[in-house]
Amino acid sequence: MPTPGCIAVLNAGSSSIKFALYEAGCAGALLFRGQVERLGLAPHLKAADASGAVVAERNWQQGGLDHRAATAEILKLGQELLAGRPVLAFGHRVVHGGLDFAAPTRINPGVMAKLAHLIPLAPLHQPHNLAPIEAIAEAAPHLPQIACFDTAFHRTQPPLAQEFALPRELTAAGVRRYGFHGLSYDYVTTHLRETAPMLARSRLIIAHLGNGASLCAVADGRSVASTMGFTAVDGLMMGTRTGALDPGVLLYLMQERGMDARGIEDLLYRKSGLLGVSGLSSDMRTLRQSTAPEAREAIDLFVYRIVREIGSLAAALGGVDAIIFTAGIGENDPATRAEVAAGCRWLGLALDEVQNRAGRGRISADGSRLSAWVVPTDEERMITRYTSAAIAA
Repeated sequence: MPTPGCIAVLNAGSSSIKFALYEAGCAGALLFRGQVERLGLAPHLKAADASGAVVAERNWQQGGLDHRAATAEILKLGQELLAGRPVLAFGHRVVHGGLDFAAPTRINPGVMAKLAHLIPLAPLHQPHNLAPIEAIAEAAPHLPQIACFDTAFHRTQPPLAQEFALPRELTAAGVRRYGFHGLSYDYVTTHLRETAPMLARSRLIIAHLGNGASLCAVADGRSVASTMGFTAVDGLMMGTRTGALDPGVLLYLMQERGMDARGIEDLLYRKSGLLGVSGLSSDMRTLRQSTAPEAREAIDLFVYRIVREIGSLAAALGGVDAIIFTAGIGENDPATRAEVAAGCRWLGLALDEVQNRAGRGRISADGSRLSAWVVPTDEERMITRYTSAAIAA
C-alpha cells in the first residue's frame, strides 16, 4: 500500500514563517506545525507534533536567516520529520490577490509576475509571501504550489462597499477596498457552518484581533464589509500600524515635516499603533502588565476604535446577531473582550464573566440580546483544504 501523501503549508509574515504539515485531503490530520521567528534579528525555529510535543528547536546568530534561507531550513526539517513520506503540494498564504485572483490559484511564472505587481499594496507582507514560493520553485520545481489569498473572501462584498469616492478611472484601475485577513474569516465561518449552522447563517461581526487587527461583517457566511481597505494598514489600530487616518495628515507630514514616501510608510506600518501610542511595546501582554499611563491610553484607544467600528458594521448589516472573537488578542485576552463588550452594551451585549475567562465557545450571558463567542482561527488548516481541493481538481 503506498505511503499517504502530505500537504505542506507556509504562512510567511514580515519577520516569521509559520509552517505546517497535514495529511492530504480536506479533512487531513495535522502532523507537525511550527514557526521560524525573529527573522533578520536572532532567528529561532521551533516545531511540534500534533500533540504539542516539541520535535525540533534551533537557533541562529543575529541576522542569520532571511525568508528564503528560512524556507530552506523548513524544507530540510520537513524531510527529516516526514522520513520519506511524500509531499504532494505546497499551499501558501498570499495577502493580496488584487482584482485578478478571487480563488486559490496554482502558481506559475505568469501568476508570480502579477503578484509581484501587487507588492506596493501590501509592502509589509507581499514580498515575504512570495519569497518562500520562489525558494521552493528552485528546490522542488516539480511540486505544485497553490496561492490562497487573504483578499478573496471579501470579493462577495457589494460594489458600494468596495468603492472609494475617487474618479472612476482610478476605481477601474483597481484603487478600491479589498479587505484582508480573509483566510481567518473563511476558517471561522466554515467552522461555524460545521458546528453551529444556525449561527453561521446569521449576521455576524468577526473580530480578528492580533498584531494585525480588523473586523468583518458577515451575513449568511459571506463578507458584507470590512474595516481594512486598499491596504492592510486601514481600519483598526494595530500593533504597529495606524489604522484609519485622515489623508490630510499625510499631506501635512509631506509638506510641513518633509517626509517622503518611505518615511511615511515606515511611520504608518512600523512605528504607530499600540507601539506608537504607548512608546513601550506593540504586544498587548506587555501593555497589560505595565503601570504606565501611556500603556493604558494605548489599550483604551485600541478598544475605542474596535467599538466604534462595530457600530459601523452593525449598520452595514442592518443589525447584528453575534460577535466572534478570534486571533491572538481576541482568543487570549479576556480583558480586551470584556472592554469591547462593555462598549457594546447599547447593542444588548453582556458577557458571562466565567465563560469569558475560560475563553472558548460562547462567552455571552444567558440574557444577552446578542451572543458572543471565541473561535480560535486556523489559517493553515484553511490553506490545506484549498490546496488539497486544487490538486484533486
